[in-house]
Amino acid sequence: MTIILNILLGALVVFLITVATGYFVAQEFGYMAVDRSRLKARAAAGDTGASRALSITNRTSFMLSGAQLGITVTGLLVGYVAEPMIGSGIGQLLGGVGVPQGVGVALGTALALLFSTVVQMVFGELFPKNLAIARPEPVARWLALSTGIYLKAFGWLIWLFDQAAILLLKAVRIEPVEDVQHAATPRDLERIVEESRDSGDLPAELSTLLDRTLDFYERTADHAMIPRPQVASVEADEPVSRVVELMATGHSRFPVLGNGVDDIIGVICLRDVLALGERELDTVQVSEIARSAVMVPTSLPLATVLAQLREADDEFACVVDEYGGLAGVITTEDIAEELVGEIADEHDPEDEGEARVGDDGSWLLPGAIHVDEVERLLGHDLPEGDYETIGGLVINRLRRLPAPGDHVTVDLPRHPGAHDADPDHVITLTVENVDRHVPETVRLELNEATTASSVEEEVTA
Repeated sequence: MTIILNILLGALVVFLITVATGYFVAQEFGYMAVDRSRLKARAAAGDTGASRALSITNRTSFMLSGAQLGITVTGLLVGYVAEPMIGSGIGQLLGGVGVPQGVGVALGTALALLFSTVVQMVFGELFPKNLAIARPEPVARWLALSTGIYLKAFGWLIWLFDQAAILLLKAVRIEPVEDVQHAATPRDLERIVEESRDSGDLPAELSTLLDRTLDFYERTADHAMIPRPQVASVEADEPVSRVVELMATGHSRFPVLGNGVDDIIGVICLRDVLALGERELDTVQVSEIARSAVMVPTSLPLATVLAQLREADDEFACVVDEYGGLAGVITTEDIAEELVGEIADEHDPEDEGEARVGDDGSWLLPGAIHVDEVERLLGHDLPEGDYETIGGLVINRLRRLPAPGDHVTVDLPRHPGAHDADPDHVITLTVENVDRHVPETVRLELNEATTASSVEEEVTA
């Protein structure tokens, strides 16, 4: 009876030590998986547990070292206890039924190690790991107080082991870090938005807005500007009455040009004209009332363009290319459209700049529509290249200026998360009509790739 009680006591001690192992495993995975932004929100609301947990996540490397120390020590203790208390007891029981002593000790040791290994794996490793991953925030908050006490009590020992590891890293020319980067990259966020939209957890409109917001900070003035061929301008020596005529078309601001299209004198807007009052507009030259223009380079990020417009208390800027020429103009409305899509007003022609779906399922697209907008419409990435618009893609593939009826067939790149069984896709772009030598309207057809379209690209004149 004493032997059996000793074996049961050994099993109980092993289980209790295993609980301690599980505690450190839960620390390791709970603090790594927890959402720090939620902890910050709870801490700001006065949650003491969240505040403690947040302070621990700020020392990730130190916490992991402490957890690993606890896991290692408790694992060694299990081995230390299992053999003398369980293995020896089983060996004695087997000896009582005629099993040779050597065989009994070997079997007892093997059974003790098997028992302790199973208990350690299930209750000390797998269960706390899965619990911490499934419920990281409650686990982190619940463990925060005891973890803080443990790290303070054994901080000196953890520090010694930590420093030894740091010295080894530096010896192989690796710079250690104290914290682990938890911030998601823009690519990670794009993938999260896409998966949430596909699963139905995120409405299509909201996912598009989030997608545009993520792209916004990578876009430059060159991407959102109205290109120079589409910009109406006035000469500096023209009468203001000419500006009034142009304003009847719906525009309220115009760049003022001096000697040539690249000599930007300033900008004239509606309020400058109204400020003239009863004066004869035919007798006043544009240069007399033109104001200084906000000038931005094509490479300036849109967020910075918006900041400069706000600083200048203006809504209109001239975009200058690297050679000092006028590349186009950009307004706050153009910048807003990068976030919310096309903004129509009473001056915009009906359907201008809009993509339309034909009866046959094809898309009728403006040639000037940006490639990223087409990608959102199709739900597929388009090939990358030195072009901004779908018309530019057609010209790039034709390698010449297009004529009505020209079409190109282009393979689409596979999605990074696509399965092997997922079909490849191709698009066929047909030039419907041309304006200023470039595609004005393009018809797009999306199809699954076939063996006949194994060639990367087919161009037909």
